[in-house]
Amino acid sequence: MDPATTTAARDLARAASLPAGGADHAATDVTGATPLSAHLVPLTRDRLRQVLDDALAHRNALTSALAQLTFSGEDAYGSERPDWAVGPFAPDPALTFTLDHQWDDPDDIGWTSSSLYNPTMIEHEGVLHLFYRASPVKESLGSRIGHATRDLTVGGTGTGTDTDTDADTAAAWVDDPANPVVRPTRDLELLGTEDPKVYRAEGRFWLFYNGIWPITEEARAAFPSTGYPVEAVGCDMMLAVSDDLVTWERLGPIADPEQTRLWAKGAVIPRDEHGDAVRIGGEYLMFVSEGFDGVLHVGRSDDMRTWRFEPTPYLDLSSVGGHLHEVAAAIVTGDGRLVLDVFHDDAEGRFAASQALYDVDRPFEQLALTPGGSLCWGGLGRVDGRWTFAQGWDAPPGRRDLYVYREADGGGVDDDPVDRPS
Repeated sequence: MDPATTTAARDLARAASLPAGGADHAATDVTGATPLSAHLVPLTRDRLRQVLDDALAHRNALTSALAQLTFSGEDAYGSERPDWAVGPFAPDPALTFTLDHQWDDPDDIGWTSSSLYNPTMIEHEGVLHLFYRASPVKESLGSRIGHATRDLTVGGTGTGTDTDTDADTAAAWVDDPANPVVRPTRDLELLGTEDPKVYRAEGRFWLFYNGIWPITEEARAAFPSTGYPVEAVGCDMMLAVSDDLVTWERLGPIADPEQTRLWAKGAVIPRDEHGDAVRIGGEYLMFVSEGFDGVLHVGRSDDMRTWRFEPTPYLDLSSVGGHLHEVAAAIVTGDGRLVLDVFHDDAEGRFAASQALYDVDRPFEQLALTPGGSLCWGGLGRVDGRWTFAQGWDAPPGRRDLYVYREADGGGVDDDPVDRPS
């Protein structure tokens, strides 16, 4: 979903006669793209504080009402669930992550988080790594990205499949003392860094995330968008790379504003059960569903670092009469199938999830569409042989929880991650 056009974003975007520069320069970008730097609002601590103040006042009834099992539970899949669909899912309380402290604020603006959501997980050498979005308010601007780990080799795994004794001795989540591992440091991130997606490829780890920034009139004039109108908020797909999932080199945006027209969101790359990006037809693919002037695009890369994008009509929602919001994940299931997990409106305008089926050798020829899905923006992986993802939409007010959802096959998972008040 598009970030809200807030008062702070509008005020920052209206800044007149902006000087070139700030922290963002084309020399650090991986695309060699036409630079936006001359049209950006420079990132300063005072401007970060303005974004925070506005985020703390943010309210959105639609996004506040999001509930995971509405999209991922058994009822969402219906009675005609095909055998290729991934899910349904149920929460596993043994894997819940809770942030019980507040990070230090390296920007010294009083930043705090009240909501965690839209995470990504990947297992490496017996350790489960969790990267998550932390926001001052649920679905507000001003987000940062945090990192936590859980050692699956200590005691039981605590995945709901072990004995009670093993589960009791399982390792706990450990929040990274270096958090936030990604925070706004570039002009293209002034309004927040959000929605991480991590992949293993080429012997390294690749973290894609959204950089959110205020659009000036100069930027809108330089890169007009008529098919996907943008107001005061822009979005770019940003990239960082690591050899150890701890230290990250931030490479900048991956797409040219001549193509994105000030909005490009969701670096969805086909990923297998281990979190490995999968080459299809000899190259990595990226399904982009938001921005690019309202036209579906596919990115192609030989190395995960440099991407070229082409218009490609890979998705058809006409059978459900819905409007596409975003492709959340691309899952290579290991049986020659590729499944796209899709967030959209149904014919009545209600939020819905569906999954689209493709042959992995023909990744743009949709074969089927079925209701239900994870809406896992960070991708799915297998933990103890079951498809697994995390999300924080269902955390009660005042709780900074991320719940882990797993294939609901009767393997000891509960129907509700928390005790609800009566």
